[in-house]
Amino acid sequence: MAKAAPAEQLKLLELQGLDAKLKSLANRRRSLETDPRIEDLQAALSIANGELGAAKMAVHDAQAELKRAEADVEQVAGRIERDEARLNSGTGLSKDLVALQKDIASLNKRRSDLEDVELEVMERLDALRERQAAQQKIVDGVQGSFGVIRAELDGQLAEIAAEETVVRGRRAVFAAGLDAGMLAVYEKTLARRGVGAARLFHGTSEGSGMQLSPGDLAEIKAAAEDDIVFCPDSGCILVRSAEWV
Repeated sequence: MAKAAPAEQLKLLELQGLDAKLKSLANRRRSLETDPRIEDLQAALSIANGELGAAKMAVHDAQAELKRAEADVEQVAGRIERDEARLNSGTGLSKDLVALQKDIASLNKRRSDLEDVELEVMERLDALRERQAAQQKIVDGVQGSFGVIRAELDGQLAEIAAEETVVRGRRAVFAAGLDAGMLAVYEKTLARRGVGAARLFHGTSEGSGMQLSPGDLAEIKAAAEDDIVFCPDSGCILVRSAEWV
């Protein structure tokens, strides 16, 4: 059985206090790192970006459609200009001039129809651009909220990291002054059980929170003062003192 002077074993409670503080800080860090607001905002941002991408694509397609409509109008307008120039020159047979007049009338009708199409596309493009701008505002809003919360969490994480550094430093200094054999038993117990040491207080193990059975208590009382004894329930080291009987 491992041994350590009773006064040395009492020091394990202070070491356990430091380890409990580190564990609490680690739990706080994990809680901040998994803040549900971040996940919710990431999901919202993904959806908003998807809708923004669709809005941009719709604008792109409408712009391409407008260019085609403008080109069609320009092409017909060019033909009208050339035919009117020929008609105004007065050269050619009368029947050819009559046919030219009919062609110009047909082309003007065609241009009017194409201009109507062009106007419809322009109006639709304006609406799509407004939709894109509105969706961009939504994305910017979500990103702004994400940035605010991320900055808040990063600030808290930085505070935790700083506190952890201080506590780890105190622990290292304190542990260096402990009995090496006892410390090795404690570290092994802490790694396996999550709690390295706790008081045996009026028959109750503070490691498990359970009242020990009469048999377990009798066995522990029979152990030498410098024996390192363990909680039968939690497995941690039980630190004893005559004041806690």
